[in-house]
Amino acid sequence: MKLMIHDEKTEKEITTFKNEGHIHRAFSRLVKKKLALACLVILAIIYLSGISVDFISPYGYTDQDYTQIRQSPNSSHWLGTDRAGRDVFTRVLWGVQNTLILTFVSMLTGGLVLGITMGLFSGYFGGYVDAVIQRSGEVVSSIPTFFLILIISATVRPRIIEFVRLIEDNTVLEGLIRGGIVDYFVISLSLVSFGWIGTARLVRGQILYLKETQFIDAARSIGVSTFNILFRHLLPNAISPLIVTVTMGMGSMIGAEIFLSWIGLGIQPPRPSLGVMLWESGNISVIRTEPWLMFAPGTVAFLMVLSWNLLGDALNDVFNPRTY
Repeated sequence: MKLMIHDEKTEKEITTFKNEGHIHRAFSRLVKKKLALACLVILAIIYLSGISVDFISPYGYTDQDYTQIRQSPNSSHWLGTDRAGRDVFTRVLWGVQNTLILTFVSMLTGGLVLGITMGLFSGYFGGYVDAVIQRSGEVVSSIPTFFLILIISATVRPRIIEFVRLIEDNTVLEGLIRGGIVDYFVISLSLVSFGWIGTARLVRGQILYLKETQFIDAARSIGVSTFNILFRHLLPNAISPLIVTVTMGMGSMIGAEIFLSWIGLGIQPPRPSLGVMLWESGNISVIRTEPWLMFAPGTVAFLMVLSWNLLGDALNDVFNPRTY
């Protein structure tokens, strides 16, 4: 009797496992990982605070309080003020908003759209298409990442500024440069230029295996179009490792954006940036007398990079079929 009950229970579990989709099972496992959930909560709080900065803070990022210059955290300014009397809390949230826009735009355009498309074409068509895409990626990846970003930012930005200034002078559009449109475009272009390579290689490896499977042969035999084979049959089956790669790549994107701003090639004043704030407070005298100037942006940047990497590591376990 006990054996029968055990067999029925086991059979029920197996049936449930088969009926559930891979993504559903992965999500069920993810909610059991406390560290991953903590990372999600931290990222949600940071990003939502950045998006809602206009509602959270009563100050603008350029507002100056001349009565509280270089003041430590207090009831009026939760994270203190900088050397110009500007609210550090407000500027940190604006820096988070800039980082959010740049990293997600760069990842969506480079790491996903461009990377997935190149990987699909390279793995499925092979031959000259595969050779051209892979050799192009090898040439770009042979150049140190930050050096390539420096070259693009330093050479492209002045020309884009001239073009945008010409638009401002001859149209009713004003404040494009001051609003940071040029900075967003240049940094996104710099990050996209190398962000697609890893994704393309990952997708290519998955497609090389999947395109030889029986369900793809069956799709070809009944006349399914190449577009549907690529995006409706192959891509959904390669999505699991892609989610892990994109998640872990977000930390690198954030670090690259902060580094660009830190060396003066990212977001330009008056718009605040975490990298610029770290650069302004990155000397011994400031750390000794006004440590909050480095503590606030440094802590937020550290939490974002760490949370994305820990979340990516957790997703790697969740989507790995060998850990079931």
